Amino acid sequence: MTWVGWAVAAAALALASWLAWRLRAERTRAAAAEQAAARKAEAELALAASDERARLAREMHDVVAHTLTVVVAQADGGRFAARNDPASAAQTLETIGEVGRSALTEMRALLGVLRDDGGEAELGPQPSVRDIPVLVAHAREGGLEAAFVTTGTPRPLPIGAGLTLYRIAQESLTNVLKHAGPVASAYLQLTWGDDDVTLTVSDDGRGAAARDDGSGGGIAGMRQRASVFGGTLQAGPRVGGGFEVRARLPLPSRGEAA
Repeated sequence: MTWVGWAVAAAALALASWLAWRLRAERTRAAAAEQAAARKAEAELALAASDERARLAREMHDVVAHTLTVVVAQADGGRFAARNDPASAAQTLETIGEVGRSALTEMRALLGVLRDDGGEAELGPQPSVRDIPVLVAHAREGGLEAAFVTTGTPRPLPIGAGLTLYRIAQESLTNVLKHAGPVASAYLQLTWGDDDVTLTVSDDGRGAAARDDGSGGGIAGMRQRASVFGGTLQAGPRVGGGFEVRARLPLPSRGEAA
């Protein structure tokens, strides 16, 4: 074989070796990309599951805390009313039953989400801003002087945003019942603007002097709820006494489906 033949053979061998190396490199990169994509998908699923667990924990906290607070207040009032006003005591028991049944319905809905048997969970409609007056009425029946007003023109809200405002109102009223004092009153206002909706819950109770039992992160949970929908929440003692929670959520554009 002439030197030309040897050169051609060597070049062909070198080309074949380079092609084999390139093929192995491409396969290695493809395998690494697939593994990275799988790890990313697993991380996203884990994060989504963590967020869902946190959301359900907040939901359960709100339902249980509010319901037990109202039931305890009603039971205390009913015990004293039973001595002098049996009719009032009967009304108190009826209110406790209504609040308990409502909480049971919500808890069944939440626990239905956690079912892992592949069955269909029968979930009822979630509360929204339309249910805040009922929430205030229950608080009033529990012994709290409470008022609710709406200003502006109501707009359609995404289901989650409406639920968020309801839960913030619920948690705020629970805090008033727990911390503001026995003679405190609450005032709720829902203000609809052109670009946002604002829920304000204020009271004339102890304010900065209220004792914090350190048992929960209600304000942090409310702030987290608002942030999920691009909103903000401010909470703190008012000048002159009392406490105020102010939550603002942006509204969808008028042409956008809620």
